[in-house]
Amino acid sequence: MKLFSVFGAAIGILFIINVQHVLSQSGAAMPGLRDPVRVQRDDRGIPYIEAKNEYDLYFVQGYVVASDRLWQLDLLRRLARGETAEIFGRMTLEQDKRWRRFGFAKVATESLIKMGPEISLALRAYSDGVNAYISALPDDKLPREFQILRYKPRPWEPADSLVIGKILADALSSTYQRDLQRLAISGMPADKIADLTRTVTPFDVVLFGKDSKPAGRVSEVAPRQNDIDWSEQLFKDNELREASLRSVGLFAEDLAASNNWVISGKRTASGKPILANDPHLAPAAPGIWYMAHLSIPGVKAAGVTFPGTPGIVLGHNEHIAWGATNVGPDVQDLYAETISDGKAITPSGPKNVRTRIESIRFRANPADPSLSTEELSVTETDNGPIILSQGDRSYSLKWTALDPKNNEVEAFFLINRAKNWDEFRMALRSYGGPTQNFVYADAKGNIGWQVAGAIPIRRVGDGALPYDAGKTDGDWIGMIPFAELPFLYNPPEGFIMTANQRIVGTDYKYPQMSRDAAPPWRARRLYELISADAKATLDGSEAAQFDNLNIPLKMFAADLAGMNVLDEATLNALKKWDGRMSITSTTATYVNEVRNCFGETIANAFRPATAAAVRERVLYWAVRDRSSRWLPSTFKDYGELAKYCDAQTVEKLSKKYSADRETWNWGKEAASSFPHPLAQAPLIGTLFVTPKAGLNGSGQTPNVASYVSMRHIVSPGDWDKKRFVIPLGQSGDPSSKHFRDQFGAWSSGKTPIFPFTAAAVKASAVSDITYLPK
Repeated sequence: MKLFSVFGAAIGILFIINVQHVLSQSGAAMPGLRDPVRVQRDDRGIPYIEAKNEYDLYFVQGYVVASDRLWQLDLLRRLARGETAEIFGRMTLEQDKRWRRFGFAKVATESLIKMGPEISLALRAYSDGVNAYISALPDDKLPREFQILRYKPRPWEPADSLVIGKILADALSSTYQRDLQRLAISGMPADKIADLTRTVTPFDVVLFGKDSKPAGRVSEVAPRQNDIDWSEQLFKDNELREASLRSVGLFAEDLAASNNWVISGKRTASGKPILANDPHLAPAAPGIWYMAHLSIPGVKAAGVTFPGTPGIVLGHNEHIAWGATNVGPDVQDLYAETISDGKAITPSGPKNVRTRIESIRFRANPADPSLSTEELSVTETDNGPIILSQGDRSYSLKWTALDPKNNEVEAFFLINRAKNWDEFRMALRSYGGPTQNFVYADAKGNIGWQVAGAIPIRRVGDGALPYDAGKTDGDWIGMIPFAELPFLYNPPEGFIMTANQRIVGTDYKYPQMSRDAAPPWRARRLYELISADAKATLDGSEAAQFDNLNIPLKMFAADLAGMNVLDEATLNALKKWDGRMSITSTTATYVNEVRNCFGETIANAFRPATAAAVRERVLYWAVRDRSSRWLPSTFKDYGELAKYCDAQTVEKLSKKYSADRETWNWGKEAASSFPHPLAQAPLIGTLFVTPKAGLNGSGQTPNVASYVSMRHIVSPGDWDKKRFVIPLGQSGDPSSKHFRDQFGAWSSGKTPIFPFTAAAVKASAVSDITYLPK
């Protein structure tokens, strides 16, 4: 976020301070504890918390997370609640309005009421721990962001932990814009619509079912309001959404987020299974993950969690390990509303709409903490809030994330305690967050995969297009039953791999599962690597996480060379290129730009097709086959288009770097970037500087460069050999040695060990503190 351009030197010279941990001496009394709690930390600052009861465990987890990430905690809850303008001013006011329309604060409060007693206790304990840290922190020791922005954090509430989960829902399950994109192309020729919406490719890695029947056509619902151009409003919403999600490290472009796999001991050198996971989310400082090791009698778990969430989200316990990637099914629907005189037309007749008034406070001057108020009127129908309107036309949004029954926290609390496959699956029955591919491996040698999440079943169709609110076609008549969600357990292939690809065949009952799946490129490359290795090792899985072979660009380079219309030097470079997005490769940069040019030029010629849809669903075969259907009329053949895009690319890269092609190395395009929300502020921005270095990889390779938000590789049973790393560090304080101390290991492929057993933890500890009840 480019914030605070109006902040002057007075703000810039403030507060060059060191944030201290409170109660840092051994044997210190901590108000609120019931029994002594031991906290060891290793040389990366990872806390190993050992308590005698659940309340104390989560109390101290909240306390130590706050000691490292207090401002991040506050920013996350403010974002989801639509309160960032209180600290950033008008520049984020429109973002706050977007979040307020969803009403997540109310949803979180209602979800809390529905929680069982055990998770309620954990949420309360975590909240008490955060507040114990806040209350013990002198004003002059507040994290520097609070001091720069001149405000104090209010007490944490259990509902804050739940509302943060709604940011994940927006990042990983927001699909309604695709409904309007499909509506926009509904007037194109049928063959082009089929090309743009085709989900089946020769590169797919399907896990469940088969492609035994043709893929469904997007035609079962009559288009609604397709005479209106919504592109301006959609563009604005996209900008607001991306800016806010990037500010907290949770933007996932096209919902494509993560790789994971499990390999049976039958295919490993050790005879024990291997689980690997690397989620892909927007880079930010600090990162979205926090590493922790939690222990009470009967439960010991380690891995990563989101700041604000009690327990471990991804990792392992003494019995099982788990990881997750996004599935991206359609869990949102738009309804074309007819509203007149305060009443909406429904299948049962006119009904009064509801109006919710949101009072949004903001700083008129970012440097002045005094607040003004602006009111936002949100109209709601039985389907949900109105999120788009133009003249007398409007769309309401129905979304699983707006149902208080669906929460993102409870399942992880139960998974932390699961001892086997059956208990793991039972825990996932309660999962209501963005639908995930959960992979599983246990110390007994079993591997598995389970899709989990709330996915609606419509009365008619599968939600590909908007519905008419005056009809019953778009009614949600239930969710896909858990028993019908895809899963595998000890498959004969001996491994399971997901990378956001289409996971179900065309014979699967519910096409909304994978209609909007990510392109197959990462999945296909990982399948090639894993299937070829009959004696898999942890080193092999780490190498796969760092692999940078780009399948679509390698094919595209061969197609370009085959046209034989470019100059000799370029042709030789294309023929010699190995398809790898390596730091030093100049051909990678060139091919990537030419491919982008092809996609944009073709899309511009066939509006309203989008460049992204053309690149990922059309280009790989249209260029190969020289398809006349997709050749813009301004070019006589694809060779002429290639020469045009070659010239455009040379001009662009020469301006960006220099005319010397040796300066076009990919490392400049894929340089590491971890922006802090205050990094753009005059003078003080330098306090939040993060490493800038060239990285291997791209969006179509297993290694997605800066977007790798953590890496995890483990062999169940050999817990002390577990490898775990996050991009920067545990601390959110830029003056701390743990603010960016993991960058070298994260970027180099030398993932450090994250110990687990008591002996290994003790050997790695550099501090050992016991907190006592007061």
